[in-house]
Amino acid sequence: MLFMDVDSIRSHCLSFPKTKEKLQWGETLCFKVGEKIFTLLSLDVASETRLAFKCTPERFAELIELEGVRPAPYVGRYHWVALEQLDSLPDREIEELIGASYAMVAAKARVSHRRDRRARRAKKA
Repeated sequence: MLFMDVDSIRSHCLSFPKTKEKLQWGETLCFKVGEKIFTLLSLDVASETRLAFKCTPERFAELIELEGVRPAPYVGRYHWVALEQLDSLPDREIEELIGASYAMVAAKARVSHRRDRRARRAKKA
């Protein structure tokens, strides 16, 4: 079984609509929809967190019980998980979890964008 690598994860993340990537914090690729991050991918193979993404509270509770998966540093309280290695979970599951993270963050980004647009209109009036 082949495991996901940086190129396959990057390709998967960029397949979602309106996704942008940005290298931040040294060697971390941030995948964003709007200005909101939905996946973090460390290019440093020695990093304790290779991949991080948002999930539902229920899924978060299940995932952090698994070996190689833990709450993500700084954002774990917002139900972000961190994979210590890219093979900590099966490929299909990683793809599904990244897709779910994108969906949650994109929905929130749309609401935030609408709110900002309304505020700008009100300010002009």
